Amino acid sequence: MRHDGSTVGLATVYRALQAMAASGEVDSIRTPDGQIAYRTCTPGHHHHLVCRSCGRTVEISLPGLEEQTRKIAGQYGFAEIDHEVEFFGTCADCSSK
Repeated sequence: MRHDGSTVGLATVYRALQAMAASGEVDSIRTPDGQIAYRTCTPGHHHHLVCRSCGRTVEISLPGLEEQTRKIAGQYGFAEIDHEVEFFGTCADCSSK
């Protein structure tokens, strides 16, 4: 936008990202160092592998996790369970450096 002559403040960018996260257009996570990162995701429930070094994110499926989550929640009297699963590690590219 700046290249085209428009001026955009950093606060405006973050407000737009927060609005996009609230509407489900992007996903936000807190990185291991405490920062908030935004990323695009495919629709539907899924989980992630996240590289601690470069931030590369891979969407993964965990068959059976949803049923196990409901069972465990039920054992403790919980209902209407939501969850987010993020696995942090080092991707192959960063590991080989």
